[in-house]
Amino acid sequence: MATTHQSSTKQEILEYLLKHSQATAFELSEVLNVSRQAIRRHLKDLEAEELIVYASTSQAGMGRPQHIYQLSRQGRDRLHRTASDRFGDSYGEFAVSLLDTLAETVGHDKVKTILQKQWERKAQEYCDRLGNGSLKERVETLVQLRKAEGFMAEYHAVEADDSLKQESSADTLSDRFVLIEHNCAISNVAESFPSVCGHELEMFAAVLPDCTVERTHWIINGEHRCGYLVQARIYKV
Repeated sequence: MATTHQSSTKQEILEYLLKHSQATAFELSEVLNVSRQAIRRHLKDLEAEELIVYASTSQAGMGRPQHIYQLSRQGRDRLHRTASDRFGDSYGEFAVSLLDTLAETVGHDKVKTILQKQWERKAQEYCDRLGNGSLKERVETLVQLRKAEGFMAEYHAVEADDSLKQESSADTLSDRFVLIEHNCAISNVAESFPSVCGHELEMFAAVLPDCTVERTHWIINGEHRCGYLVQARIYKV
């Protein structure tokens, strides 16, 4: 039981670093409700496994430097593999191999058309599942669907700033949400066929036709997550 608990805590540390980019031992102790001594042991183990790295920052008048922990490339890859395990380890490799074979057989343009059709089909499946609820309900359902497909997805509401509130009446402020994916369950495919990322953005816009959808973060550009700003359209009568 103790070993299982330790593994769970280490996994929570890795997932927290994935979502927040970096953290101190004190922060991890507070957030995960684990003693600082235990957190430091877990961090030492994760560092020995080369799953995390740290940088030291000096604290004026505070004694010894503070360590800021981040995921290593191996740590990020470990989490991506874990999230995709429900599909089998060879799923991504098989998909890339199949697309490569198609490209050699029918040409890259035909493959792009096939990928476009696949995303249109997926968008229709999502539309059928999302229904006609409020924007919050639909975004929440979309996040759950993405989680079921191996994405570490979440969302949160975006509040309008004070200046926007002052300039706009209550009926002209629209709902806004940020949809975040901390990993890419199709990273193997995206690396070989980056056009799928564009199709993903189009798909989100298609399943939320009463909204504008903008990409705010992109893993393929070296950022630690993919993010999308979803904002309800305002229709003036």
